Amino acid sequence: MAAPSTDPGEALAELSRIRLDEVSLEDVLRRVAELANQTVPGSAHVTVTLAQGGRNSSAACTSDLARQLDEWQYRNERGPCLDAAASAASISLPDLAVEERWPEWAAHARAAGIGSSLSVGLPIQEAVTGALNMYGVAPHAFDSVAVRSAENFAAYAAVALANAHLYDSAATLARQMQEAMRSRAVIEQAKGIIMGERRCSADEAFALLSKLSQDANRKVREVAEALVANAGR
Repeated sequence: MAAPSTDPGEALAELSRIRLDEVSLEDVLRRVAELANQTVPGSAHVTVTLAQGGRNSSAACTSDLARQLDEWQYRNERGPCLDAAASAASISLPDLAVEERWPEWAAHARAAGIGSSLSVGLPIQEAVTGALNMYGVAPHAFDSVAVRSAENFAAYAAVALANAHLYDSAATLARQMQEAMRSRAVIEQAKGIIMGERRCSADEAFALLSKLSQDANRKVREVAEALVANAGR
C-alpha cells in the first residue's frame, strides 16, 4: 500500500483555510480531489461525484482514467460511486477480480488497470449529494487505516464543499438579480421613449416592445437596449 504524500492533518488544515471569496466552486472541488489522492494511502486516482436533480457528474478528477471509470457508472446507472452518493455510506471493493455486486463495472475497471476502489459518501446539501471515489492499482490497496483516513477526510471535505456550494449559489443569485435589475431599468427607459414618441400608455409601450422582440427574434431587453442607444445618438 502506497504511503500518503501529504500529512492528513496538513490536508485538513488546508481545507479549512480555503477562502470562498477568492476561489471558485470548481477550484474547491479540484483541490479536494488532489488532496484526497495525496492523503489516502493506496490511492492512485480520485474523482468527486456530484448528484443533483437526477443528474450525476464527475465534478473533479485527478486523471482521465478516473473520470472514465465514473462515467461508465453514470451511463449504466449502477456502480459503487452512485450507491455511495445515494446512501452517504462508504463502499469498499477490495478486489475487483472477485467483485460480485457490480461484476460488469469491475471487469471494466480491471481492464483499465484498477485492482480496488473505495467510495465515501459526501452529504453536501439536502438537494446535492456526492461521493469521494478513490481507485487503487493493486487489489486490497485500501486497508482499514486507509478507509478511516478517507472517511475522516471526506467529513471535512463535505463541509468545505457545502460551504462552497452555498457561496456559489448565493453569488449566482446575486448576479442574476443584478442582471434582472439592469434589464428592467433599460426596458423602463425604452418604454418611456415610446410613450413620449407615440403618446401611449405604459402597457401599450411594452406591448410594442414585445412585438418588436418577436418580429426580430430577439430578447425584449436587447430590443430595449437598441432603442435606448438609438435615442441617445
